Amino acid sequence: MKVLVTGAGGFLGTHIAKKLLDKGHIVHNLSRGSYSHLDKLGVISFKGDLQDKESIRPSLEGVDAVIHTASKVAMWGKWEDFYNINVVGTQNLVELCREQKISKIVYTSSPSVVFGDESLEGVDETVSYPKESYSMYAKSKAIAEKWILDQADSNLKILSLRPHLIYGPGDQNLFPRLIEAAKKGKLKRVGDGTNKVDVIYVENAAMAHLNALEKLETNPEVNGKAYFLGQESPVVLWEFIDKILDMANAPRPTKQISFNKAFKIGSVIEKSLKLVGVYNVHPPMTRFVALQLSKSHWFDHTNATRDLGFTPQISIEDGLRKTLGN
Repeated sequence: MKVLVTGAGGFLGTHIAKKLLDKGHIVHNLSRGSYSHLDKLGVISFKGDLQDKESIRPSLEGVDAVIHTASKVAMWGKWEDFYNINVVGTQNLVELCREQKISKIVYTSSPSVVFGDESLEGVDETVSYPKESYSMYAKSKAIAEKWILDQADSNLKILSLRPHLIYGPGDQNLFPRLIEAAKKGKLKRVGDGTNKVDVIYVENAAMAHLNALEKLETNPEVNGKAYFLGQESPVVLWEFIDKILDMANAPRPTKQISFNKAFKIGSVIEKSLKLVGVYNVHPPMTRFVALQLSKSHWFDHTNATRDLGFTPQISIEDGLRKTLGN
């Protein structure tokens, strides 16, 4: 097939593109920038902005399927940016897919779309979207996911994947920020340290996208559904972080802060940044980060295993070694 991967220059997108190429598919990339590593792989890149429908049209010419991974991901920013890229951009993409008779879309979502202010432990895809989200990213992705799944029909088959805390080689955010904060002595444990979370190694997440694309063709039951993705079992978050820091020769955090205090600090920081109109920053704490670091968020993956045939090929431990080189 000829497959468009939006955001193929990014962390997950690059691994998806590589696996598609390994399977003999032709891969198009749609990004706002240029990526020399994609050129070397043989990916055909197109420059465009999801917010500008006409600018993305050329990337879809002759395409059989789309894997839509591109989105605005951040803990802080302007709501309009999250909405226009994650929601309007997705709507533009679907409209063009219909115009060009493209029949399959795999949408990359996030478990954050169902995360509110309480722990989620072993829940499946029947769990509802929360009444209030403390993340503009999560809120915009929830709107986009609900909308795109509602568009699924016999002519345009769509499913949504929710991989959780993706890690692996090429990650520029999760592990590097943790390690940098620890080395600077700025990392503090939030909460009582017993909360569990799902994680997934990036190659497993990428393979799940290829599985999903195949199942959209062969299994009508997956059309219009969302699926949580994770590894063999949840990890205790702060034990997992300690292991990462040990492997990176970074100090473990020695200070601890309660969830309530972290949440209040995050609230003050958000209000202050909004008051002065500063959006292009990575705040040291937000309400959403306080919730993520102190609450449990792990999920039942039975549906992905049954419907998509998804079984992680690389264990959590092997993934850590591949990522950190130990």
